[in-house]
Amino acid sequence: MNPLRILCLMGCLVAASMASPSWQQQRGSNSLQGYQDPSNWVSSNDIEQLPSLNEVTLKRVEQMSVEEGATMLNQLYHLAQVNGALKPTYVPEPSQVQGYIVTPRGEKIEFNLNNFVQTVRRLPNFGNEEVTIFITGLPQSISYMGKATRKLVQAYIQRYNLQSYRSQYQYGEQDNDNDSEEQQQLQGRSKQNGDNNNENETTGDLVVINLGDAIENFEQYTTFNVERFGALLGQQLVRLTDEANVPQEIIHLIGQGLGAHVAGVAGRQYTRQTGHKLRRITGLDPARLYAKAESKLSGLARGDADFVDAIHTSAYGMGSPERVGDVDFYPNGPAAGVPGADNVVEASLRATRYYAESVRPGNERNFPAVAATSYQEYKQNNGYGKRAYMGIAASYDIEGDYILQVNPKSPFGRNTPAQPQNGFHAIHGSWKQQQQNQQRLN
Repeated sequence: MNPLRILCLMGCLVAASMASPSWQQQRGSNSLQGYQDPSNWVSSNDIEQLPSLNEVTLKRVEQMSVEEGATMLNQLYHLAQVNGALKPTYVPEPSQVQGYIVTPRGEKIEFNLNNFVQTVRRLPNFGNEEVTIFITGLPQSISYMGKATRKLVQAYIQRYNLQSYRSQYQYGEQDNDNDSEEQQQLQGRSKQNGDNNNENETTGDLVVINLGDAIENFEQYTTFNVERFGALLGQQLVRLTDEANVPQEIIHLIGQGLGAHVAGVAGRQYTRQTGHKLRRITGLDPARLYAKAESKLSGLARGDADFVDAIHTSAYGMGSPERVGDVDFYPNGPAAGVPGADNVVEASLRATRYYAESVRPGNERNFPAVAATSYQEYKQNNGYGKRAYMGIAASYDIEGDYILQVNPKSPFGRNTPAQPQNGFHAIHGSWKQQQQNQQRLN
């Protein structure tokens, strides 16, 4: 039997007699945040049927439906909370964590976390404008993660007007779905709004830290120590400002999944050492933490930067429904998934896709949202208050829970107008038809 099950079985059985109303009943009437007593989630029969941690893989989760994957992960999570059976023991060495910098001159410069600051110091113009640091939380070998990363990088290439980078280096392989049509739609929207890439005044440096590639299996995922690794990253950020003269006011951390919590801890560590806060931290479907340090705040939280925002796309699956920022967005309400996602892994990474869509010039306001304080308000389409925008254009003066609706496939934003005949085949077909019509007239 799985040691986790052995440790927790008696605790669950004893606590079950004291159970309060179930989570499913309570979810409909309480606010969007908060978990109930773990014992309400797992019966002794559930425990016996659960796989051991070394039997769970992300590939296995991808093969489950959203509901199946969410049920298994929820049971494993709540089982882990009984008596603190899981400890945060896994911390990758900084030398194991690889990354790269995309500079305004179009260079892709690789580093590992040990030599990050030394690498930056060799770039004379680094930090003259915005510095965006994206921290992955899942391996790039997962197709959904690799694709989401490509979309975010491509969006910043366009936003920062990195034309030379675009021509010299095609990031990743060609996607096989309708992404080329998506990109043409979004670029068409940018032109309609008067945005021209060659005239885009926004520029900056993009840093990608592939933390997810240092997580080799599900057991490392569930026992990842976000506090220790986040503190290591925070120290690197202190060195970034002290040794490379990068002001904290221009640093924006974006974290996916576990990377969101690492970003939050890094922000707190930075403040502890410098007395200043980073400009912004964005959490993209912040993961639930299976293993937590005792009597200590873990992961991303409001106050870790001047502004903290989060997007929850698999709140009851890979992610967490708990509010972690100044403002938390729940596309289509808090649920295990979002429209169009076949499993909880894909659902979790939709947050990255949504954010990437908002980064492209002209599409910053693709995701209008309204405030809500309960699940019923979402179901009744009864949010209130002023409109806010999920994504890069989120206003720093908003706070609370916000809800919105999204499309099942890209473009995901409901504020994106229909763009007929924008795909290559549609455009080619239209041109061919025009030629045939002209020949008939002749």
